[in-house]
Amino acid sequence: MRTLKHNSLLKLVNSYLIDAPQPTNISYNWNFGSLLLLCLAIQIITGITLAMHYNPSVAEAFNSIEHIMRDVNNGWLVRYLHSNTASAFFFLVYLHIGRGIYYGSYKSPRFTTWVIGVIILIVMMGTGFLGYVLPYGQMSLWGATVITNLISAIPWIGQDIVEFIWGGFSVNNATLNRFFSLHFVLPFALVALVLMHLIALHDTAGSTNPLGISGNYDRIPFAPYYLFKDLVTIFILIFVLSNFVFFAPNVLGDSDNYIMANPMQTPAAIVPEWYLLPFYAILRSIPNKLLGVIAMFSALLIMLILPVTNLSKLKNLQFRPFSKIIFFIFVVNFIILMIIGAKHVESPYIELGQLSTLLFFGYFVVLVPVVTSIENFISNISMSSR
Repeated sequence: MRTLKHNSLLKLVNSYLIDAPQPTNISYNWNFGSLLLLCLAIQIITGITLAMHYNPSVAEAFNSIEHIMRDVNNGWLVRYLHSNTASAFFFLVYLHIGRGIYYGSYKSPRFTTWVIGVIILIVMMGTGFLGYVLPYGQMSLWGATVITNLISAIPWIGQDIVEFIWGGFSVNNATLNRFFSLHFVLPFALVALVLMHLIALHDTAGSTNPLGISGNYDRIPFAPYYLFKDLVTIFILIFVLSNFVFFAPNVLGDSDNYIMANPMQTPAAIVPEWYLLPFYAILRSIPNKLLGVIAMFSALLIMLILPVTNLSKLKNLQFRPFSKIIFFIFVVNFIILMIIGAKHVESPYIELGQLSTLLFFGYFVVLVPVVTSIENFISNISMSSR
């Protein structure tokens, strides 16, 4: 213990993983952070292993994936672990963000932590998209073509930027090399952002708690209490992830991606990975290409205005029934957007997507400030009547 507290490097580990004071009443909803760290570690380790056998060229990319799956010892395990952990990563990130919105983790003094978290989400989505292109199946090729073509909506310089990203006039060897390089480098940028996220959290006010009050008066050390609590959910994650990897490894993927990319044949429906579907649905719900791209990116950045639009005197939704109702409406609407993103662009999905998009943005811009103002008004009346 003395070494942990006096060695300059181990002292940091000790202050974050052993002696870090935590509120006594935080629940399993606060375990998502440790699970996300585990997912990031798995992704980096499996990603480096896959990179040793991957060939980023149009002629060999698909065959190199098949080589990993069939010829490399346990290559199938590494590949399936990498692809399914990516899905687990995003699932846990959405739960983590939902928990942050519900318990008011974006409010001062944790605003910096929230901003870094939003940046992490954007980098994660970029990394996930780049990784989806690398197997160079049908969905990879056409997904890359469609998504990168969105940049052409930028007036005057859009098409030039697209051709610069492609390294030519279509997705080719240069594109795969660039995507592979970025996909390899960005996870290390994620590690840096995660460290900033942790520092911003622990060096300000620390974790929130379900009651939304100050946790400074009743704290316990992280180890052994929360260390063992984290281990419980880590074992659950490993169990669930193992079931996907060993028994249903392709259930979250697209069957078209097991067909070698063919630039001369367009798939019946071009669909991104499930974790990008809500934002893809927002993009498709707006007829204008440029406005659709702006709306898609705004759907991520709009979370930054929550500290401004939330006018409530209370930190979380635990004791605010109206805010709790609109939060769960928002969650259901997000799931509806995810379902619509996988559907064909036809009626009634177009109209439903437009309504869901309005509700998505309306939650942040209209519903949150209006409902919190009403709750403050009711609270003031009840206080004055006492």
